[in-house]
Amino acid sequence: MSLTPIIRRASRQVWIGHVPVGGDAPVMIQSMTNTDTADAAATAQQVFELAMAGSEVVRITVNTAEAAAAVAEIRQRLDDLGCNVPLVGDFHFNGERLLRDYPDCARALAKYRINPGNVGKGAKGDEKFAFMIQQAIEHDKPVRIGVNWGSLDQSLAVRLMDENNRRAQPLPLDAVMREALIVSALDSADKAMALGLAADKILLSCKVSHVQDLIAVYRELARRCDFPLHLGLTEAGMGSKGIVASSAALAVLLQEGIGDTIRISLTPEPGAPREKEVIVAQELLQTMGLRAFTPLVTACPGCGRTTSTFFQELAARIQSWLREQMPQWRQQYPGVETLNVAVMGCVVNGPGESKLADIGISLPGTGEVPVCPVYVDGEKTVTLKGEGIADEFQRIVADYVASRYGEGGPKRRKIVPIQPA
Repeated sequence: MSLTPIIRRASRQVWIGHVPVGGDAPVMIQSMTNTDTADAAATAQQVFELAMAGSEVVRITVNTAEAAAAVAEIRQRLDDLGCNVPLVGDFHFNGERLLRDYPDCARALAKYRINPGNVGKGAKGDEKFAFMIQQAIEHDKPVRIGVNWGSLDQSLAVRLMDENNRRAQPLPLDAVMREALIVSALDSADKAMALGLAADKILLSCKVSHVQDLIAVYRELARRCDFPLHLGLTEAGMGSKGIVASSAALAVLLQEGIGDTIRISLTPEPGAPREKEVIVAQELLQTMGLRAFTPLVTACPGCGRTTSTFFQELAARIQSWLREQMPQWRQQYPGVETLNVAVMGCVVNGPGESKLADIGISLPGTGEVPVCPVYVDGEKTVTLKGEGIADEFQRIVADYVASRYGEGGPKRRKIVPIQPA
């Protein structure tokens, strides 16, 4: 039985540097640094690490004169490393001053993120917003109008609550707040276009920290505009909580075709790599069938038949090894990101799952004959045993990749260069 593919919401397409967002472009992954941007060396290094992990766009904080002064150097350091990942400037409160005083910063960034709630109030706020939009026009940069639950324009919220109180049947407070987010984003987009910014230079986001609110806000926002939408559950949290909350919210919207770029806003655990948020985003899109980034390893959860940890260790080793190979393999073996490897722990489902994968191994469970059949494209090809099973299986996977995805290989994907319209 064939599955119904996800039908993406129709939207305009915006180019962030060389990266397309919206339209017929795949859902794009972005991330954000947590270094002091004024430290150009540290920030460039973290941007590079995020890009190598698979982040297609990276956002950096631009909050001080020192940070703004460092942006051009960060861009140059990345270029020297051969890393062309676009940089997005995250501006709050003083963005217009920083763009005015540091034109090299304005030129080096590929996109500006503006939060309407933090630009300022009244006529002064309008002037600051207008200047930032004029800078975007002058430097031919797109803008993400990013509204956030925690920094919503309070005058707008009060106005909508007053209007709601005059209704015969007032809406619940949370519904009014969701509407305020949407109105803030759409009104700001209208202001930007009135100032001369083209519609295909605008992206929108309305971030909140609760799953159901995020789903409700983006469903309505998607209905009321055709701008590309940036999805993210803000302040998602740390560890498994952040991963589960973000995945629960974004998966629902992505399944409905809503969302053109995503960020998983994880709070990193002490000492944990920043790239974790990129890996989670990749795995979310890949498990939903929306993108393919890295070969995935299918592995059973283990049970009383698998009291040895060998199959778990092998699964982890193969998954880590595959991810480590991807920066080189992505260039050398186009299409390898769709590879499916199975590492199973016993005879119950092992042979079946291994046959369904491109390449799989079924390890012996407790009390079973200590041999490991290997299946390639559904056919049993060899049986491994002894101390070198892990090394031998890794070699078999490497040989499979070279033969199937190398030059002339039957699974090699044809490369079609993408160029801005």
